[in-house]
Amino acid sequence: MYNPGKNGKGIMSEEDLKNLGPLSLLVGTWEGVTGDDTAPSDDRGSEENKYREHMVLEPTGLTQNHEQSLYGLRYHMQAWRIGEFEPFHDETGYWLWDAKEKQVMKCVTIPRGVSLIAGGSAEPGSTHFKLTAKLGDADFGICSNPFLDREFKTVRFDFEMTFNDDDSFTYDEVTVIQIKGKEGLFEHRDRNTLKRVKA
Repeated sequence: MYNPGKNGKGIMSEEDLKNLGPLSLLVGTWEGVTGDDTAPSDDRGSEENKYREHMVLEPTGLTQNHEQSLYGLRYHMQAWRIGEFEPFHDETGYWLWDAKEKQVMKCVTIPRGVSLIAGGSAEPGSTHFKLTAKLGDADFGICSNPFLDREFKTVRFDFEMTFNDDDSFTYDEVTVIQIKGKEGLFEHRDRNTLKRVKA
């Protein structure tokens, strides 16, 4: 549910936006139609797909963990391969900003049975940042269901985002996977530019 802010009218005040730090630039509804996806194919090889996506990010207000104060955004994203009508990817979670530690965090859950928390350093006015999660990391880690852990083990997640001057943002996301029976690691990569369609 959208946080109504201090004025109670669904409009964020300057103070509300300031509390979100670099995440203030993410509030709203976004769409992208130029995505590039490199993913494992059905035969555990590699395939390339073009995709479009829709993302909604809504402020959640203040969350306190004793001395820690977090401000964040609840988000939901869906992606469709070009020419298809059923989404091939659905993702939900939270973006969080810790002003004291100057950390951005992305908490991700997808209905394949995978969850992760990725984090990285940023300044309040940052327009570019990188987030990372690693398998086995006690802070910014990755958790998968038994099948995926056995057959398609996610060992690392890297996310890089840049806010552009035309009210858009570009991201580059790499999910590093160990595929059973394959030598080396597979880089599942998604890249797209999303434009804000609603504030």
